Amino acid sequence: MSGFVLVDDGIARGFAPFALTRPAGELRAGGALVRHRWMQTLSVRCDGFIAAAHLDAFREFDSPAAAPDILPAGTVLVNARCSPAWHPTPGSDSAAAAWTCHGRIAAVRLGAPLPTAALKADGAGFEAILAEGARGAAEIRTLDGWWIDEVWDLVGHLPAMLAADALAMMPVAATNVPPGMTVLGAHPVHVDDGARAEPFVVADATAGPILVKRGATIQSFTRLVGPCIIGEDVTIAGGRIAACSIGERCKVHGELSSSILIGHANKGHDGFVGHSVIGRWANLGAGTITSNLKNSYGPVALWTPAGVRDTGLTFLGSLLGDHVKTGIGTRLTTGCVVGAGANLFGTAMPPKFVPPFAWGEEGAWERFALDRFLVVAERVMGRRDVRLSDAMRAQLSAAHAAASSIAPPPA
Repeated sequence: MSGFVLVDDGIARGFAPFALTRPAGELRAGGALVRHRWMQTLSVRCDGFIAAAHLDAFREFDSPAAAPDILPAGTVLVNARCSPAWHPTPGSDSAAAAWTCHGRIAAVRLGAPLPTAALKADGAGFEAILAEGARGAAEIRTLDGWWIDEVWDLVGHLPAMLAADALAMMPVAATNVPPGMTVLGAHPVHVDDGARAEPFVVADATAGPILVKRGATIQSFTRLVGPCIIGEDVTIAGGRIAACSIGERCKVHGELSSSILIGHANKGHDGFVGHSVIGRWANLGAGTITSNLKNSYGPVALWTPAGVRDTGLTFLGSLLGDHVKTGIGTRLTTGCVVGAGANLFGTAMPPKFVPPFAWGEEGAWERFALDRFLVVAERVMGRRDVRLSDAMRAQLSAAHAAASSIAPPPA
């Protein structure tokens, strides 16, 4: 039986700073990766992704390789910007030929083999393929879910997605609360078997449910505020964690609010981070602080590859790409975009956009040399017992080359 393939359309390919180092299906939307959401919805394997050429070598944990040049008939072609709702029981691909979400075509089953050259080049014709597949569909299934129309929707949709996901991911049986954890509020709280909560942990479920997954450790003097999902093997070392989705193997301390950590990232020290998305292998130095609200209380503007745009959000912090590092005391302005592989240090506040692989501080930017960057990446990943594979080394090298045309801001 054929599986599905996630497609980054032209909009998804502009999701800076993340699109440089990962397909959109590998972004965490709400409490799960987009790819995992579709696997749970369709109950079939993911056979690959179609994205920009510099991502051809992308491989990460259980992710599939890039899609082949020709997709066989029966393959489900999925728009990676659609995040279907998580359901307590897996769905079924059944005989459906197309899927819609909020009246928009999210996926179609191919009736004939499809060459992918045009889709791989620039996503050209993707909408037409979806529309044509839906026109001839014998059965169209309607999905609940969310569209990530802009990269900042990852933050804008987060509270609603977390509230739904936490409930759907909990066991059907009664929720589990370990001895010593204090629960406030009426929403469910569940701590998986194999997770650990030390004494003097408060789970405030007044505003939403809280889920702590297996292998996680919640240390004393932590306050978890729902809706909140703490991923597998995460360590929370004290502080206030409110309305957050924290991916696997992260270490977090301090104040974190309305934010996503994709996974394998460190925020191990004091410092407020709010309404932000933090990529894999990022490390925030002690005292790193994000601003998430303008003094005018007006909507936040964000740098995008198409120019600075009004997000319509009153609260928006920083978008930090994969492998970003910040030095101690780094202060990030409202709506700051930090490109993948950037290494920030010094006393100057970074600008609203820091290009990928920038090194240093405002007024003294250098380019992080590829060989030095790969050495650091290998060390960082090794600390989580993850080897920098040849494929990922090739993909990061391709991303470094693709970023070469993006110059640092003028001094």
